Amino acid sequence: MSAERGVTVRVIPATVGRFAEVTTRRVALKRVAAYARVSTDNDEQLSSFEAQRDYYTNHIKSNPEWTFVEVYADEGISATTTKKRDGFNRMIKDALNGKIDLIITKSVSRFARNTVDTLTTVRQLKEKGVEVYFEKENIYTLDSKGELLITIMSSLAQEESRSISENVTWGQRKRFADGKVSLPYKRFLGYEKGEDGIPKIVEKEAVIVRLIYKLFLEGKTTSLIAKHLTERKISTPGGKEKWQQSTVLSILQNEKYKGDAILQKSFTVDFLTKKKKINEGEIPQYYVENSHPAIITPEVFDLVQHEIKKRKEAKGYKTGSSCFSGKIVCGECGSFYGSKVWHSTSKYRRVIWQCNSKFKNKNKCSTPL
Repeated sequence: MSAERGVTVRVIPATVGRFAEVTTRRVALKRVAAYARVSTDNDEQLSSFEAQRDYYTNHIKSNPEWTFVEVYADEGISATTTKKRDGFNRMIKDALNGKIDLIITKSVSRFARNTVDTLTTVRQLKEKGVEVYFEKENIYTLDSKGELLITIMSSLAQEESRSISENVTWGQRKRFADGKVSLPYKRFLGYEKGEDGIPKIVEKEAVIVRLIYKLFLEGKTTSLIAKHLTERKISTPGGKEKWQQSTVLSILQNEKYKGDAILQKSFTVDFLTKKKKINEGEIPQYYVENSHPAIITPEVFDLVQHEIKKRKEAKGYKTGSSCFSGKIVCGECGSFYGSKVWHSTSKYRRVIWQCNSKFKNKNKCSTPL
């Protein structure tokens, strides 16, 4: 006890050892998990993925002071955000719920290539007393220097990701400028990659493409074509059983089926979010003629584009079995005429053709029929 100028200070002796009970308990019995991730789904990377899983399982179980929780993993995912990484998100949820004390991962870039995501996640875990160990950088997040080092390493990883993205974008635009065409073959009906890299026609799929164009020019709507293909159990470009009219329309409007290609229809806005935008003139586009074999002749393709435009501008288009369906246009309002049945249950039954907008909407057509 000491006193100076009337101030009294009383010492309260320590009653607990230098290390609190909770600290010593966590050091002795840490519940440890690991996180592994590979960026692509090729065989070489998947082999690396399995090696990481085995390594971390054995590494954690071999330490007598650790209790093995789980190896959380994301397979075949390349992402600069954590939104689509199910294994990662489940691990963080378990850690915040008190099921994990220590997370081991290969490096900062494997954990996240986004500085904001990395720091936000590390701080959330730190508040709950959960530590992350980055093996490559030898960083423990509960260490006093941990957050500074993570900020630096995450920023470097993010810049590396930016550099890779810019290089990939440059390479793509160079190929576009050179007129080199590549298709998403797994989701594109009618073509496969040829030995020379040029799209090659798959005849059994090309038959379906030609059928779609034929049915449309015969007067069928995209919804009826989709229904027809579904009923015939023909798989969609993505391998699904049910066709959507939007899929049919995209096939009808894709210039690649006539052997041409518009390149750079869309572009990546942000390398972090991977968000894409339709190119509306922000960057150059390239139109390549006769870039690959055609499934549809240019004449048929142009007829279809004209028909799409005509139906869009006209009102009340409907399809039917009659040769007149979708062919007669009202001179008053521009809608299509359709067949109607009068007195369907009597001997006076008759089929007439009438403007489809005559009794529809507030502004009814004034035509007599």
